[in-house]
Amino acid sequence: MIKRSARDIRRRNRFDALRCVYAAPGPVSRQEIATATGLSFATVANLTAELLDAGVLLEAGQENSGAGRPRATLAVNPQRGALVGVDISETFIHVELFDLSMTTRHELRHPLPERDSKPDEVIEHLVGLVSRLLEAARVPAHQVLGIGVSVPGQVEPEGGVSVFSPYWAWHDVPLRAMLAERLNLPLFLDNPLKAATVAEMWFGAGRGVDDLAVITLRTGVGVGIAVDGHLLRGATNSAGEWGHTCLVLDGRPCRCGSGGCVETYVGAPGIMRTLAETDPGSALLHPDDQAATIEAIARAADDGDEVALAVIAKTGRYLGAAVANLINLVNPQVLVLSDWVAAKLGERLLHVTREVAADHALAQAFRAVDLRLCALPHNPVSLGAATFALEGFLNDHEIFGSVASRRPTPA
Repeated sequence: MIKRSARDIRRRNRFDALRCVYAAPGPVSRQEIATATGLSFATVANLTAELLDAGVLLEAGQENSGAGRPRATLAVNPQRGALVGVDISETFIHVELFDLSMTTRHELRHPLPERDSKPDEVIEHLVGLVSRLLEAARVPAHQVLGIGVSVPGQVEPEGGVSVFSPYWAWHDVPLRAMLAERLNLPLFLDNPLKAATVAEMWFGAGRGVDDLAVITLRTGVGVGIAVDGHLLRGATNSAGEWGHTCLVLDGRPCRCGSGGCVETYVGAPGIMRTLAETDPGSALLHPDDQAATIEAIARAADDGDEVALAVIAKTGRYLGAAVANLINLVNPQVLVLSDWVAAKLGERLLHVTREVAADHALAQAFRAVDLRLCALPHNPVSLGAATFALEGFLNDHEIFGSVASRRPTPA
């Protein structure tokens, strides 16, 4: 049984209250926050007082309550500071600057060679991108509340260590310590599976959902899982490596050292292999460019190209079988197909996946799940990485350490 301290519970309540403000289409009253979260009005009043004192929220006016005096309304203060989200992918680095309302101020992307990138090389690119990002947005470093960094593979967040990244064969790389030598800012590390899931929990399909699964489809493949509103990490933060579960016995070799893994059939390189097997001489295949190949398949499918449609259908069949296993194991309320491969192949991939999953999942579990594409307007991983930084700021005991509010309870 997980034991949570009073501080843990207060932190969770603080997150829930702030998520409610983010989710509202406009300024929101304390009464509305209490109704949406199930927290008492007194608890909400204390939490929002802390957030007001910290400058995270601001009073946005008043609304007519219908009886009695008007109610004060609250909104996120975008000027409180900035957050940086970094998505280190296998083939690019994407950095994005957000204000505290999580509106993008600026973003930059740098390609990485489709080969074994060394930690020093990646750090050099990342530091340069962050510097250019802040300069372009005219945001001084002291206004940055934190930088969230997503790196593929297994990550130990507390120590900021990239434990294992199979695409680059990284082992126990002290990434946060290496970055801290170059960036004098709060740093928060995790992997894209957790980042995409946190983004959905705060700003997307996971708001108000207890049981959520978010499948990341890019070069690598995996799933982030939330159970009872909490991110599932497992004993070593390795929960979600569903892309390295066996889909086909004696199947395609995988970069993890095994064979027949889900990733080898539904990740970008796996889809490229399916295309090469379907039509070895296809003009859609760009052997050294994953993004160009997936884009070409998507465009050709829009034009009715039989090879492109066959590749998407076959990929959807593999994905549907793997998704059915996931539905049976996790029993989520919502399951999201996320990241750039899912975005490019879109509804066609979703349609086949849903049909095949319906045939292989347990009927009750399948009826309970809402299977959908990611609808977040940002790169979900960089948004989620920035959200790690937001959570880190909200956990700062020096800022939010007072249990009792310093303000009188408002109406």
